[in-house]
Amino acid sequence: MPEWTSFGKVLVGIGAAIVVLGLLFMGADRFPGIGGLFGWIGKLPGDISYKRDNFSVYFPIATSLVLSILLSLLFFLLGWLFRR
Repeated sequence: MPEWTSFGKVLVGIGAAIVVLGLLFMGADRFPGIGGLFGWIGKLPGDISYKRDNFSVYFPIATSLVLSILLSLLFFLLGWLFRR
């Protein structure tokens, strides 16, 4: 069962990365220069937003595609590095 130990370490690493990313998003407005790095998230031309008086719907289609491509590249590079 040593393969479960390595899988557990990967899950802990991913969880730690998500926590760090969340803290970075929370503190982005407090530090000058960092807030502008994430200003594009949710405001791309392909994102659909519909607002009425008491109703609003938001579909971040373009943002989802960009984040999917970036995460796919990240995981590909991490997999390539760990296969060496």
